[in-house]
Amino acid sequence: MSLLLTKADMERSLKEPRLNRYDAVCSASGAAMRRRDFVKVIAGSAVAWPLAAHAQQGERVRHIGVLMSSAADDPDAQASVAAFHQGFQQTGWVVGRNVRIDVRWNGGDIARLPQDAADLVAQKPDVILGGIGPTAPILQQATRTIPIVFAQAVDPVGGRIVNSLARPGGNLTGFTQFEFGLSAKWFDLLRELAPQVARVGIVRDQGGPAGIGQWAVIQTFASPTGIEVIPINLTVAAEIERAVSAFAPVPTDGMIVVVGTLAVVQRKLIVALAMRHRLPTVYFNRIFVDAGGLASYGPNLIDNYRRAASYVDRILKGERPADLPVQTPTKYELVVNLKTAKAMGLTIPSSVLTRADEVIE
Repeated sequence: MSLLLTKADMERSLKEPRLNRYDAVCSASGAAMRRRDFVKVIAGSAVAWPLAAHAQQGERVRHIGVLMSSAADDPDAQASVAAFHQGFQQTGWVVGRNVRIDVRWNGGDIARLPQDAADLVAQKPDVILGGIGPTAPILQQATRTIPIVFAQAVDPVGGRIVNSLARPGGNLTGFTQFEFGLSAKWFDLLRELAPQVARVGIVRDQGGPAGIGQWAVIQTFASPTGIEVIPINLTVAAEIERAVSAFAPVPTDGMIVVVGTLAVVQRKLIVALAMRHRLPTVYFNRIFVDAGGLASYGPNLIDNYRRAASYVDRILKGERPADLPVQTPTKYELVVNLKTAKAMGLTIPSSVLTRADEVIE
């Protein structure tokens, strides 16, 4: 099923308030749809914006493939793709005339990503845009020739998908999801929100480079404070629930959820567990706070997709991914959910509220 979005629709959507990005994306479709109608429209696995039937005869049509590890009905993922679409059209391309964009939705099934990547590569697009986490390395395994721009890579040098940030080499370049030093800021923010905290559970993807690196940074910063940090490793839903429940009985506990694809996929469960056990929790991205989490500090990743559009444009015009430096996020935001704080019996310090980019009440 196809969703045709115009440039005017996208600009109007991205200028609207972001308290409810689900509704913002619905507005971008140009129709006053109910949320259940929105889900029906975007359900599907592959195609987003088709070619218009009136494409100018003889004009070369470029093909952009997009691989997202999220479900098609995820409003945050939809907002990310919408930001890319808007940024790309601002470079001068016209979807439906000289370019088409095909989006393949993985549905959060990491085990299926290699097959989805292979299917997308088989279409032989001119450029591929990759979404969160493992998408970039899996795409790299699928092709060493088609240019790939990643929008949310985790430690691309450590993960060996680029040679260096300044000179990527190969067929990949793009934008990172975070810097490891951010882990210390999450620890400090948790101590501000819950000064009594004596033990901190670190919810992480044990097998990924991000989980390992972030764990090391938090351990280093926690050591002088005497606060104990305990790993809570992400696996299947039942094991996550068991691990958090086993950690939680002490009233002076708190949690930090660090960067990881599994955390995004299981965010509703993680937020629900934090609330059930009254665990003050800091998250790496605002999508958790939108889902009812207490507070987050991290980059505005939707902006990464908008910036990625410029790299796709430059590659289509002849530049090589190997020569385009990998860039780090430029916009960071602190988001606090006062409703959640009240339910947990917490008072958010004024020092946090005055710094917050957004307060959800």
